[in-house]
Amino acid sequence: MDALRERRMRAVELFEAGRRQVDVVAELGVSAQTASRWHRAWQTGGREALVGVDRLGRTPRLSDEQLAEVETALLAGPKANGFSTDLWTLARVAEVIERMTGVRYTLSQTWLILRQRLGWTRQRPARRAVERDDAAIEAWAKRDWPRIKRGLAAAAPGSASPTRADSRSCP
Repeated sequence: MDALRERRMRAVELFEAGRRQVDVVAELGVSAQTASRWHRAWQTGGREALVGVDRLGRTPRLSDEQLAEVETALLAGPKANGFSTDLWTLARVAEVIERMTGVRYTLSQTWLILRQRLGWTRQRPARRAVERDDAAIEAWAKRDWPRIKRGLAAAAPGSASPTRADSRSCP
């Protein structure tokens, strides 16, 4: 963003020095259309016309304040927002946004808000059995698995041949 502003300001300096649009194209490496647009803006509004805005693109439909309120609601969790399970989905997040702000987003737009504006990442719940006993698993891995692994290595290699290796052929 700053580099673009610096190039526009350099173009203003060139225009003020009496240089032509073609000189701006050659020196700054911009297209002829861009140089023409900058020149036209400079002629009508001077230097201020090319200072530019801080943000490019469409203005967001959610203000920073609204987004902060939505994030607070999301951090409270799905159950606090009236859902039956403690798992966020994009559809649920979109529903909370619409309920709080009146702005409806598609699932892909909702994901962009979460990722780009809030800095959230996708996370999936760990699927583990409720009965899982981590202490028992760790004890098994230390006590039983080395014994089982040794037993597999000590076993004689098997043969895929249907005949015995020690049989002799008949004359």
